[in-house]
Amino acid sequence: MLRALCVTTFFASVLSWPVVVRAETTAINLNDAIIVSADQSPKPQPKAAQMLLEEVEKRTQIRWRHEHTWPTDGKTIIAVGASGELKGLAGDRWHASEKMPGAEGYDLRVGHQSGSTIIWVIGSDPRGVLYGVGKLLRSMSMRRQEITLPDGFSSASAPFKRLRGHQLGYRPKTNSYDGWTVALWEQYLRDLAVFGCNTIELIPPRSDDAADSPMFPLPQMQMMREMSRLADEYGMDVWIWYPAMDRDYADPKTVEHAIAEWGEVFKSLPRVDAVFVPGGDPGHTRPSVLFKLLEKQTENLHRYHPSAKMWMSPQSFTQEWFEEFRKLIDPPPSWLSGIVYGPEIRMSLHDFRKVIPATLPIRHYPDITHSLRCEYPVPDWDLAFAMTEAREPINPRPLGMANIFHVTSPDDIGFITYSEGCNDDVNKAVWSALGWNPDGDVTQILREYSRYFISPDAEDSFAQGLLSLERNWRGPAISNEGIAQTLNQFLAMQRHATPAMKLNWRFQQALYRANYDAYVHERLVYETSLERQGVSELRRAPVEGSLIAMDRAKAILDRAVTQAVSQEARSRTFEMAEALFQSIRMQLSVQRYFAIAVGRGANLDEIDVPLNDRLWLGSEFATIGASKSEAARLEKIDQLLNRSNPGPGGFYDELGNPANRPHLVIGAGWKDDPGFYQTVATGFGSRTSGGQPLPRARWHGAEALYDAPVRMHYDHLDPQARYHLRVSFGSGDATRVSLKINGGDVIRANRTSRDIAEYEIPPENTAKSTLDLAWYGPLGLGGNGRTFQIDEVWLMRN
Repeated sequence: MLRALCVTTFFASVLSWPVVVRAETTAINLNDAIIVSADQSPKPQPKAAQMLLEEVEKRTQIRWRHEHTWPTDGKTIIAVGASGELKGLAGDRWHASEKMPGAEGYDLRVGHQSGSTIIWVIGSDPRGVLYGVGKLLRSMSMRRQEITLPDGFSSASAPFKRLRGHQLGYRPKTNSYDGWTVALWEQYLRDLAVFGCNTIELIPPRSDDAADSPMFPLPQMQMMREMSRLADEYGMDVWIWYPAMDRDYADPKTVEHAIAEWGEVFKSLPRVDAVFVPGGDPGHTRPSVLFKLLEKQTENLHRYHPSAKMWMSPQSFTQEWFEEFRKLIDPPPSWLSGIVYGPEIRMSLHDFRKVIPATLPIRHYPDITHSLRCEYPVPDWDLAFAMTEAREPINPRPLGMANIFHVTSPDDIGFITYSEGCNDDVNKAVWSALGWNPDGDVTQILREYSRYFISPDAEDSFAQGLLSLERNWRGPAISNEGIAQTLNQFLAMQRHATPAMKLNWRFQQALYRANYDAYVHERLVYETSLERQGVSELRRAPVEGSLIAMDRAKAILDRAVTQAVSQEARSRTFEMAEALFQSIRMQLSVQRYFAIAVGRGANLDEIDVPLNDRLWLGSEFATIGASKSEAARLEKIDQLLNRSNPGPGGFYDELGNPANRPHLVIGAGWKDDPGFYQTVATGFGSRTSGGQPLPRARWHGAEALYDAPVRMHYDHLDPQARYHLRVSFGSGDATRVSLKINGGDVIRANRTSRDIAEYEIPPENTAKSTLDLAWYGPLGLGGNGRTFQIDEVWLMRN
């Protein structure tokens, strides 16, 4: 059974209505309630009443009566509709609100008249009726054969943001959506609406994706039509994320083909309110050429949807293209309705707003679905989680998402989030709720989420569990004892769960994450201990002999496999993966569940990735063992053991490890700069180079975006000494990296992806006992901005 969260509409009020919520301890029993609504109402009011009726029945097995005239026998009545309709239905029972909230708002209150209890769900407009029903559903306690609401409950509210939506791409790349049926999509749209969202964004059949998925229950175009139809019935706006994928739009034949192709999509959909064309990721068309195409495509769009709008973004643009784009929008062309700020734009949203004409609205396109190599990565994510759970895990980040929302919201009219599956379901709820009320308490949002989607009996425990999952990812995992406590929280909930709760996919997701985190944590502690023991054996090589020491060290390291730990948590993780595939077709493995790639949410396939240097040490042992001389073997073992040792008076930094990078200059910090434009981010690369294992220190590093540098600062140096640098570069596309010393001397180095570079430091640069280093990639580049990564830095005395 699928339930979901929010959606978005572009034309709602920008003004916020103050939220007023009061709850008293006495509860009203609603088991025998009767729904009253007008017989003929505009969209989405009929769906709102139907949603209320059916969602209550799913949770309680109670089917309320639904009448279109005021009942004479009703002890408890739920009146649902716009104020004008309800006034006509209620007659002398009607008591108008002193002041109705703004567009899309509602007035929800409990009254008592002539022996009857009346729950008024009054919408400022048809959409407001839908959101009033959503608030009622979130506020009731619904158990099997029991429905209650606090007596005296009231809430009057209208949304803060006029655009509150989520991208729902039915395509092979997603970690679950490509297996969803029409019925599942309707349920998810309902769930989104319950939390106040008003827009969905669809993706056409041709994008940066495979042409088909073994999971598809319907062809893409057919499902796209169904989703557009459903959104229209629920009164939600429909956007299309439409990448310009062809090679050369300067070619008239290419443009002619694109007009025909896009036109077929526009013509097929019952509702389209806006089209968003990204400037890149994917697509790569010069702004001057792209603008000419979009002017023609806007005319094409208006043939089938005359009021629909055209939006675009400068994603992936180089500095040159971005300046060209700025000239093209000042003044804005008549066909352009607004600009989208999304991943791979060269500056923060706040700075972006300053350079975009004030007449052009900006819509945010925040990436809430990925955890690394993305717009808003998990700050300083522990290497053990990054290497196993990877880019697209089940990722409830409620407090993190709230921080991103509050930092960015002053500069946009609203958002449609970037999502590639239901792994980010909690994040959708948080964005939707804050888009409605930015002053909302995050914990209370999670309680409403838990009460409605899980159970009123788990309202606080599940909400706290979601916060605990977020805390699992903060700081060094090896010392985070809360990870085991988080698992115990969820296991306790599981022991007391009803059958329905155990079958609930949202509960299954949380169990999967809690078990996965705990398994990784236990392995990390164990494998770190094994490595210490193995290294201790290796240090005995001068006494025991090199070959014996390496054999003993390898045997200890191999216990990670031969004497594996925490198999119970591992088994439960696999059980939850199977349950999620059965319940919502979530694809947590490539081989087992048809995921398109490991990086697309299939982290079950990475669950046993080594968390220490076992593979690298084993490879080194093989190389050392091939030496025929014992002296040579001992020398190489000594080099191995002292790999990170910078020598007397030297310094070593592992730049991807927050606990071992004392000289790295972090910058503004994640709280104020969640996009890492003025903050050094932790980047992650592969575990191998050229097929050979790399040491763990080289699996992660420091990276800066676009033209920003990676900076380091040293003090207390010996002013009489001469120093040199050794630098190991990690992942990145740039083949040239420049080092600026103390803001002056510049040293340029050619590099490949995994080079180790050496730099001599001119002695005058350390004469004052300090040293400032700044590495820059090539300036003005576009793409994702991650041009280079530095994994390790040794500053050594000559």
